[in-house]
Amino acid sequence: MVTGAGAGLGRSYALDLAARGAKVIVNDNGAALDGAGSDATPAQVVAREIVERGGEAVANTTSVATPDGGEAIIQQAIDEFRGVDILVNNAGNMRLSSFAKLDVRSINEILDVHLGGAFYVTHPAYSYMMKQERGRIIFTTSGLGIFGVYGADVYAAAKGGIDGLMSALRLECERWGVKVNAVAPMARTRMSGDDLYAELPNEAVGPEHVAPVVTYLSSDECAVNGEIWSVGAGSVARIFTARTPGYYKHPTREGALSVSDIASHVREIVDTTGFTEPENWPAEWKMVADLYRAG
Repeated sequence: MVTGAGAGLGRSYALDLAARGAKVIVNDNGAALDGAGSDATPAQVVAREIVERGGEAVANTTSVATPDGGEAIIQQAIDEFRGVDILVNNAGNMRLSSFAKLDVRSINEILDVHLGGAFYVTHPAYSYMMKQERGRIIFTTSGLGIFGVYGADVYAAAKGGIDGLMSALRLECERWGVKVNAVAPMARTRMSGDDLYAELPNEAVGPEHVAPVVTYLSSDECAVNGEIWSVGAGSVARIFTARTPGYYKHPTREGALSVSDIASHVREIVDTTGFTEPENWPAEWKMVADLYRAG
């Protein structure tokens, strides 16, 4: 199952997976870049292209932005191909605005596709994967959300929410034989526009350079779980969250932490030398508790 597979990155993922023998549900409701409207043609064209190349594919034009839609999408995979082994959450839309000019009454039109869709499609897929004790789930995040960019507040917030979802789900899913990871693609598509990657030629930043990573993360050979890989223009790199050594003042032996303590130790707090990467939140809390016990 590949959502948003009617063009761009999703199309490349669908074609690459199909070329390696996957039976593909090509999901795309054909909406405009801002999420308006619908058109069955993009999904149908990609599904037809896969079939003409000797693969198996069926088009699906259901929106990912509702719980009923997510359930219907996964049910079609079960009905057509007797199951679901791979889910690539790729569907998205985009509206740019400075925060000052943002229409906060319309933010759900972005959140419901990116973050809502990640929940709505993944939940029924994961429920099925648990029963068969096998599966691969790939989310799509973005460097725009991780590192920030001017004018993409809602998009960035949605992608940040997906990162949080994955960081929690990874702890639950592995016991069922399911791996969950994310890609942060860098590729010239309809959503990126022509300016974002203008310094490189088209052939260097095409979506086909991202597809092999998604195919690997979809495979049985993939052993990683809960990671974000930044991918584009021939580069593949892991993005991760870390914690600096920081500043510590024992609260019962040295007195309560004060504002002046913070002000005089800012450089130490933000110094990234010797950072650690907690496996999960309990692991981070253990670091703090160990500092207390060590005195």
